Amino acid sequence: MAEAENENVQHGDGVKPNGSAGEVNSAAQQGGQPDTTPNQGDTSAGNVAAESTAGSAPSAEGQAARTDETTDANAADTPSESRSESHDETSEGAGVSGLSELDEALLKVAQLEEQLARRSADLYNVQQEYNGYVKRSKADALVQFELGKAKVLEGLIPVLDNAYLAREHGELEGPAGKIVAELEHTLATNFSMERFGSVGDAFDPAIHEALMHSTSADVEAEQVNVIMQPGYRAGEKVLRPARVGVVSPQ
Repeated sequence: MAEAENENVQHGDGVKPNGSAGEVNSAAQQGGQPDTTPNQGDTSAGNVAAESTAGSAPSAEGQAARTDETTDANAADTPSESRSESHDETSEGAGVSGLSELDEALLKVAQLEEQLARRSADLYNVQQEYNGYVKRSKADALVQFELGKAKVLEGLIPVLDNAYLAREHGELEGPAGKIVAELEHTLATNFSMERFGSVGDAFDPAIHEALMHSTSADVEAEQVNVIMQPGYRAGEKVLRPARVGVVSPQ
């Protein structure tokens, strides 16, 4: 019986192999419950587990060292963060206009150049308008001068007609003849006024006004055969056409 119990102790459930026979017997007498007191082998395993746990858990000194390293790292990152913040502030300041000082200066120069080009164009337009005004004014002044001159010369035509008739009849002699000759010379010299129209001239409707017309076998083309009133012109302008009689071939 004792041998059987010992064999059960060696191969039984819940009994540790290192226990003594007395302990086994005591356990068997108490109802066959195994002794839960850890033996030397269990103590060694517990020690290994404790050492493993101690190796895996950080020590207070390691945590302090890592805390110091983190503090140093944060202190080292502080200037970078400050520079980053300064850069952000600069970027925000530049972002207000979106341009740097150089770009703003270049933009200002471009704007001034554009304004200068516009002012130059305006000045050029004003100069062109002024030049055109001067040319038109001179042309208008010349036209007005010619009109005024023509009006004065036309007013003298009756006087010249009387002088012409008096000369044709031999009545313009002496001092009066000299005065009329001097007047005609002055008008011809200063105003290019001249008398035109004589018998035998080819008839030209532009400078002749036909008051009489006849035919003749002695002529081959229309021509002036009678001068009733001579014509006058100043340069190319006809002041009065010559009033004539015209003869045409049969």
